[in-house]
Parts: sequence; structure tokens; C-alpha cells
Amino acid sequence: MMNRKLRMGMVGGGSGAFIGAVHRTAALMDNQIEMVCGCFSSDPTRSKESGKALFLPEDRVYGTYQEMYEKEAQLPEGERMDFVAIVTPNHMHFDPAVKALEHGFNVVLDKPITFTLDEALQLKDKIAETGLTFALTHTYSGYPAVKQARQMVADGKFGTIRKIYVEYPQGWLATKLEDTDNQQAGWRTDPKRSGKAGCMGDIGTHAHQLAEYISGLQVTEICADLNVFVPNRLLDDDGSAFLRFNNGAHGVLTASQIAAGEENGIKIRVYGENGGLEWHQHEPNTLILKWIDQPMQVLRTGTNLDAPGALHNTRTPGGHPEGYLEAFANIYRNFALTVRAKANGEEPTPEMLDFPGVEDGIRGMQFIDTVVSAGYNDEVKWVKFGETID
Repeated sequence: MMNRKLRMGMVGGGSGAFIGAVHRTAALMDNQIEMVCGCFSSDPTRSKESGKALFLPEDRVYGTYQEMYEKEAQLPEGERMDFVAIVTPNHMHFDPAVKALEHGFNVVLDKPITFTLDEALQLKDKIAETGLTFALTHTYSGYPAVKQARQMVADGKFGTIRKIYVEYPQGWLATKLEDTDNQQAGWRTDPKRSGKAGCMGDIGTHAHQLAEYISGLQVTEICADLNVFVPNRLLDDDGSAFLRFNNGAHGVLTASQIAAGEENGIKIRVYGENGGLEWHQHEPNTLILKWIDQPMQVLRTGTNLDAPGALHNTRTPGGHPEGYLEAFANIYRNFALTVRAKANGEEPTPEMLDFPGVEDGIRGMQFIDTVVSAGYNDEVKWVKFGETID
């Protein structure tokens, strides 16, 4: 019977890595998880320094992730880690994830899931083979108001969905920041570490996942235009795409990292036969509903959301903002509840299982392949989702 906190290890996320601190904060927020070990850098010295700063025992801070998996697997069940959080650049997602699963450890992985679609498909097979639990941190699906929106669409409140607009503007790469010592800009604009997409791989995948998550639909075709605005940049820093969905709905997705002055302005609007919804991350507690035959409504987290998933993922009374870290923490909490339920031979509830997984990751990689293929083609052409064109 597992009646304790889950023990977490981490690969990557050492000093100077923004996302590692976010993962740690999110994981520990609900008292479901404790951090016990890590390999925080490919440089063993930096890994040790990072572990010391986190007050971890010296013998639980490792020089390589291979060493960590081997030594943790040899520890008694009451001591070794239960899962690993992998927060490395994209090109270092696949091998640490596969080897963790092979050593019997559950996995939380930063998005996008892998460097290539082929790797994502191989990872899916490994997850199925081991039967272990896997979560992918598509953060924006973790907001209570987003979960309310998803439930209302699923309940048919808006009728058949016809149109989806989703956008994610940022401005932080409006200059060639990768030529400075900025680590985040350095790897995200490097095709050897980021993959074939820059902006679309980094934030376009978030917009795509959010559109599919709320609507319950799947993109079937894409017509796209990708741009490189900053001279000599190696990957796209801006792009737009027309989308066709499997119920006949159409959509528009835009993502940009050169929208000067913008922060993280992800926003979505979904319209059906009877009305629509609107959600902005800058005002995450608010879900706006618009109707053909009645006045606009405003739903607020902690006040009048009523979907089971929204209530399950709400922590505070109305008026207290539930933000990015809380949304991130919802993924970790639901993952932890699922792992514990499975360990105890119990069936996880739908609310526990409501976190992104390997299928979201595969569709993210298919989105990248498709949007890059369509976006750099001289002809205006619709490309079937998951396919490429010459």
C-alpha cells in the first residue's frame, strides 16, 4: 500500500535553467511529491553544485542520468525515486525517458515530447511495454477555466463547433538574443538541439494542443506560412496556419516570438452553432461565454465554475488568482494521484487521469512535421496532418 509522498528525481534543470525551477515548484506544491535526487547538468561539477544548492544528499546527486537510474534502481523500494522529471533541451528527451522506463521509473517530460516523430512513436511503444505512467507538461491544459471550457464543449453547450482561433504571441526573440549568453535563446534557436521548428515547436505546439484539448477535435489538414524575421536566425520565429478539423470545423493558429512587447499572450476563441467561448492566459481566472440569444456571461475560477475537472483543479476561493505555477502543479498532482492509485491496485478517476500524455506528444510532433512542411513550401497547399511534402 503506497501511503506516502512520491519520490522525484530530475534530469536537467540545474542553475540557470528557468524550467527546472518551475517543475520543482509545481511538483512540490500539493505535498504529494518530494525531491530526492537528480542529475542536473551534463557537466558533473555543475550537477553537484546544483544539487548542493537544493540541499540534496551528496550521494543522491549524480554525474550522469545513466548513473542515477542504475544506482537508484539498486536502492530499497522505500528509498529509491518513483519517477523522474526530464527538463533538458529537446534533443535530450528521448534517451533519458526510454532508459528511465527501462529501469522501472515513471516519467514526467517537458514538451515537445522528443526530437523527432519517430522517437515519439518509439517512446509510446516503450510506455505500453512497461505499463508505467507518463505525463507531458502542456501547461495550459491545467487551468481550471480551460477545463471548464473543455467540459462545456463536450456537453454540447455551444452546438457543433465551427471555428477556432488560437494565438500565442511572444516578443522575447525580437532581437538575435542567441548571440548573447542567453542559454534559453541559444538552444531554442539551434536546430541541432531544438529540432526542425523554432517558434512553432516551442509555443506553436502549446497553441495546437490547447485547441484540440478544449474542442475535443483533431486537426486533419494544415496550410501554413512560416517566417524567419531576425536575420541569420536558423529556425522560424513567426508563423501562421489555417487548420481543418475532423468534424468540418476550420481554425486559425498564429505563433510568434518576434511580437515586440508581448509576454506570453496565449488566447483561444471557440465558436459553435449556438455561441462561443474566449479565454486569455493573462486573465486566467476568467472564462467568457457568448451566446446568440442571451447576454454574454463571465465565469470565474473559485466562484461559479461547476465542471468536475475545473473544481478538482481549483485550490483557492474566488478572487485569488490561479496562475501558471498552479496550472503546472495540476499536471504533477494528477500524475501523482494516478501513480499512487495504480500502485494501490485502484482505478484512477477521470479527474486524476486528466493530464497530457504520450498521445498529446505524438500529435505535437505530427503538428511540427506538418506545419514545417506546409510553411516552407512555395505553393499554397493543404497538407494532411502528420504528412510531409517535397
